[in-house]
Amino acid sequence: MPSTIRVDVHLQADDLARALRDDVFLGLGERPRTLPPKWFYDDRGSELFDLITRLPEYYPTRCEREILEREAAKIAARSGADTLVELGSGTSEKTRILLDAFELTSQLRRFIPFDVSEQTLVDASQAIAAEHPGLDVHAVVGDFERHLPKLPTGGRRMVAFLGGTIGNMDPLQRKAFLSDLRAGLAPGDSLLLGTDLVKDPARLVPAYDDAAGVTAEFNRNVLHVMNHRLGADFAPDRFAHVALWNATEEWIEMRLRSLDDQTVSIPTLGMSIDIEAGEEIRTEISAKFRLAKVARELDATGFELDSWWTDSAGDFALSLAFVR
Repeated sequence: MPSTIRVDVHLQADDLARALRDDVFLGLGERPRTLPPKWFYDDRGSELFDLITRLPEYYPTRCEREILEREAAKIAARSGADTLVELGSGTSEKTRILLDAFELTSQLRRFIPFDVSEQTLVDASQAIAAEHPGLDVHAVVGDFERHLPKLPTGGRRMVAFLGGTIGNMDPLQRKAFLSDLRAGLAPGDSLLLGTDLVKDPARLVPAYDDAAGVTAEFNRNVLHVMNHRLGADFAPDRFAHVALWNATEEWIEMRLRSLDDQTVSIPTLGMSIDIEAGEEIRTEISAKFRLAKVARELDATGFELDSWWTDSAGDFALSLAFVR
């Protein structure tokens, strides 16, 4: 039986442009200055992040893959799902491990990849449909901060949110995200969540400040994005990449530190901002977790932790939680 492919589009180019303008206007118009990490990812940013995942210092991708390769069959069986939803799916590279495991159980009927890029979703959907004949692929183009209610319903769904992406949210944002997700799920549905774990900062920091300088270029790429899309005149080489461990919050912070006094114009927003030497723009947080913290945050938003798996070194975790 041939696969079917459907694509629901809830996000247009104008929506992304408006969101960028809003985030830059609010984030750079106040102190301390901040920018959301999602704006790293134009085509060049995506290429750089792919390089980062292959660096010796960057362990999360390898660790998560190790868990998936070892535990995917158990995850598929334990979830009992006939529908796999992937948030922030991209090319669905790691999710193919789950899809293969589900195929062996003969229980999977539908795959729902969810991401902001329509073309990436179409390409991935076609590839997956070819690899898994008979699988219904229902792609959704949207922003998981706004379009979770648009997830297709029906069946028994397992939502996969991998890569430690939830760590890019602060505690209030995580609570809102998990609550919104839970509101659209039904009894029997589940969440497979990837979380990076607390460890020695001597290992954590280099994962965000590699010796080859790839992460530094990735961090400064947000300045190129604003130059290209908003007509700004940032000089990226006048900003230093900074990565540090915030022990109180238990998260990594990435920042861009101005090397001198400078004035930056952003014509599209009618903004001109004076940035002092040494002033920093926070571009990302990457929260790290402990088992108790994950269980507590899931419980507070209507999920019950069922299973917990880590890689052999205990660096990264996947947790399976059911709707309560």
